[in-house]
Amino acid sequence: MKSIAQIFTAVTAGVFASSAMAEPIEVGAALPAVEQKNQDDQAVKISEVGKSGFLLVYFYPKADTPGCTKQACSLRDSYAALTDKGVKILGVSMDKVPAQKAFKDKYKLPFDLLADSDGAVVNAFGVPNTMGFSKRQAFLFKDGKLVWRDLAAATDKQAEDVLKIVEAK
Repeated sequence: MKSIAQIFTAVTAGVFASSAMAEPIEVGAALPAVEQKNQDDQAVKISEVGKSGFLLVYFYPKADTPGCTKQACSLRDSYAALTDKGVKILGVSMDKVPAQKAFKDKYKLPFDLLADSDGAVVNAFGVPNTMGFSKRQAFLFKDGKLVWRDLAAATDKQAEDVLKIVEAK
């Protein structure tokens, strides 16, 4: 009979192995047709939001943690410059709706945060995740097609990185 430690090790290894094997969508891929609730508990169809113009979908591990806050505030602080270039923004974490609402309100974020607690968006984009925390990544779409991805997304320089790409497109 297996010990509790052996069972725990096997389960943990399976969780990490399956999440580590996630393959992010490739440049040129269509925007995934997936829907999720935002911070106000309203359904957001990502493919509708991004069917024309630029859409940045960025993933972060946990609302209101230091790195995630830097990333969100980078985008907030450059929101006018981004929207002037036609960029719409959706933030995604595996938090629940109330946590996303509190995060958005606390930092006065001017864009929607999707509460992907069931992992539908994370899985559709191929973002690695472990035990309810997604990896920090960013995907930029133009007219529904992926034009850039950052698989090790910046925190405080996220907006700067996106603006460089948008200006080059």
